Amino acid sequence: MIQSYKKLRVVFFIKCLQLRLEGKERLSTTFGGYIGGAITITVDKDRLGVIIGGKGEVKRRIEKALGVKLEIDSNTGEIKIIPEGERIDPLKLLKARDIIRAIAYGFSPDRAMKLLGEDTYLEVIDLKQYTSGRREDIVRVAGRIIGEGGKARKMIEELTGAEVSVYRHYVAIIGDYEQVRMARNAIEMLIQGRQHRTVYRYLFREKRELKRRRFELWGPSV
Repeated sequence: MIQSYKKLRVVFFIKCLQLRLEGKERLSTTFGGYIGGAITITVDKDRLGVIIGGKGEVKRRIEKALGVKLEIDSNTGEIKIIPEGERIDPLKLLKARDIIRAIAYGFSPDRAMKLLGEDTYLEVIDLKQYTSGRREDIVRVAGRIIGEGGKARKMIEELTGAEVSVYRHYVAIIGDYEQVRMARNAIEMLIQGRQHRTVYRYLFREKRELKRRRFELWGPSV
């Protein structure tokens, strides 16, 4: 279940113990009047250039937007996210972490920056958990999710409003709770072998139902 970042204010210390990225993510925390500490994650070295950006532009964007400092080890792929100042919001550390993760999972920096939105989340599906783990199986399943000429991925994005990236054996999704839920369900249906037209029909129904619920809740302005 995707949790609101607001709720993470209450359970931050518990969540800190659970932060993982492919088993390589660590957290060091210092205690004082305010929550400090730093999150350290390790990403594929071939994505470091995108995370840093030309002349360090992307790195600076992340740092400026979230009030953090990024220390990047190009030899190991390790990135340390350090709060700037004593009163750093721990949620900003988590946002910075997820933006970096999103880029590491194949999103462009501009698409990853959508995670700056308060109710925008990153969800990651590991295709190895749904297949034998053999390369040919992963390629086959990833191909179904992407579709011919990228059609399936584009349809999922258009019908849900989510952003979808297929990178190596991962599928990453960016969106609000409902967008991510719908996109994940559609992707899991494709993984299970459902026909593309069946998945599209599901998404059309879900989109109509979501629009109806939002209309009942908020009125015609939404």
